[in-house]
Parts: sequence; structure tokens; C-alpha cells
Amino acid sequence: MKKNTFSIIAPSFLALIIYSCQFSENTSGNTETETADITYLESWNDGEARSKIEDFIRSTASEGSSNFVPEKDRVAVFDNDGTLWGEQPMYYQLLYAVDFIKKNAADHPEWSSSEAIQAVLNDDLSGALAGGHQAIFELVMVSHAGMSEDEFAQSVKTWLETTRHPDTGKAYNEMIYQPMLELLEFLRANGYKTFIVSGGGIDFIRVWAEEAYDIPPYQVVGSSLKAKYEEKDGEKQVIKIPELNFIDDKEGKPVAIHQHLGIRPTIAVGNSDGDYQMLEYTTNSPGPRLGILIHHTDSEREYAYDSLSAIGNLKMGLSNGPGLGWVIVDMAEDWKSIYPD
Repeated sequence: MKKNTFSIIAPSFLALIIYSCQFSENTSGNTETETADITYLESWNDGEARSKIEDFIRSTASEGSSNFVPEKDRVAVFDNDGTLWGEQPMYYQLLYAVDFIKKNAADHPEWSSSEAIQAVLNDDLSGALAGGHQAIFELVMVSHAGMSEDEFAQSVKTWLETTRHPDTGKAYNEMIYQPMLELLEFLRANGYKTFIVSGGGIDFIRVWAEEAYDIPPYQVVGSSLKAKYEEKDGEKQVIKIPELNFIDDKEGKPVAIHQHLGIRPTIAVGNSDGDYQMLEYTTNSPGPRLGILIHHTDSEREYAYDSLSAIGNLKMGLSNGPGLGWVIVDMAEDWKSIYPD
């Protein structure tokens, strides 16, 4: 007698379903175990700083934890200069501006009226910076002025490809910190969105941040110049104007976070008193919050500086930070390596 086809297929099909479910469960379990076993902060030494950072990130990403933060609210903001990449012996964007001025001075006779620019052309950087922030902004502005967004981006890319750091011989976009790259990766693995909130120029950082940090341009916030939309070389383009639009430093950082992100961060990371208000704004908020300061203490592998430095000055944060619950990362003690291999 011919058997019903369904009676033959059904047991096999049922067995296949049961096997598939078991295989899926085992595979899922193995994946979770493997993910849990991944060591993200390999360039960090074991210690209080690493433990506090790891514990906080894991607890805020763990459902059922008293520190749990919904994924949509997990935001971490990072300063750039001195936090994600170096800033000595001078802010790297300022070095770009100095090189730009020297290269293009012959085409700009109007620069002769600027004391800061003339000092740069005479290799007197101390004199160029004697005017403080105003002089710095003037130098940076002329390195943008009149260029379209594409022209400026290409200028920065060329500079990064052809210029080297005076002490290490590395390209400036190689002067990034390996432990911070690992922290960014660890945060994203735990559902955090990572943003740069820098006193540096927003357009300058956007050129290379995605390649260096895996942070896309729309997640970069920084100081900015004014711009206009007009025709240039037969095309409608955004053209930079040598007028200051916004300074994203100190009190400006909370304002920029409010205007660009629209949410208070869960974690804020900086390295100087220029970041103090950003960490204060973050940690002086309801719910789990963490402030982190990178303290440059490694004179052998990098630079050692804090309260006496004109660049990356860290005094108030170093004094008040521990009492506010901020983690102070000692670069010499807490980091196994500084730059990527």
C-alpha cells in the first residue's frame, strides 16, 4: 500500500526543526560567550581607572542594572586635542595654519597688515601667539578664507599626507591614541553613540575623523567660521568667510552639545580645563553619568604637562575632578602603549 507522503516527510521535517532550534540556541550561546570574552581595552593597564570605566560602561548597557541607560540615550562625547590625538608642541590645526600661511603668503599682500601673520613669516611663533586666542583665531581664519568646502578638505588632506610631527616623525593623523581608539570601540560595542566636541575647527576635524576614529562627519562638533552659499568657478558652493561663527571651548561646549546633540551625554571625556564645563554639564545631571580626564604624565613616550602648560592646561579639573567623581587617567600608569603600531 502506498504510504501518505506527508506521513513520511512530517517526522523528518519535525526532527529538522528541533535540530535547527538546538543549533541556533547553541550558536547564539557561543556568540554571546565570545562577545563577552572579547577584551576591548587591551592597551590599558589593569587598575582603578580601567576598572571604573569598564564597570560603568557595562552597567549602563546591562538591562536589570541599577545604572541601566536605554540605548537611545547612551551618548559619549570626546574632546579631540590632547584627548583623542596629541596637541604638543602646538595645536595641530594651528601648525596647519602656519604651514598654509607660509606657502600662500606671496598671493596675499593684504596679510602684510597683520602682526600675527608677519611674525609667522619671520618664524617668530612666540610673537605670533602673543595676542592670545585672538591671534590664534586670526591665523586659523586666513587658512580657511575664500575656500570652498571641497578645496579646504583637499588642502587639509594634502597637509596630512606631506607633513610630519617634529618629534615623532609620524603623520599628524597617526598621532592618535591607541587606548582611546579602544575605548571608542568598547563604547560602540555597548550601544553608545560617540561624538567629538572639540575647540578645534569643525571642518578641519571632519576631513579625517571618520578614517581615524570611525566617527562620521555628522558626529563632529567644533568651533566654526561663517560661510555663504554662492557661485564659484561656475558652480554653486559653500564658501568659507574669515569671520568667527562659534567658539566650542569652555562654556561653549555645553551650548554646542545642546544645540547639536539635543541630549545630555552619559559620558564626557577631556584632558584640559577647556573641557571642564563639558564634564560638569554631563555629570551634574540626573541618572548615571561619568566624567573622564586624560592626564598627560608620560614625558618618555609622549609629553608631561598640566597646570603650567599654555596648551592643554589642566588645573581646575585635576583639583576638583576626583571630588566630583571624575576618573583621572594617568597616561604613564594606565596606558600600556600610546600610538597605534
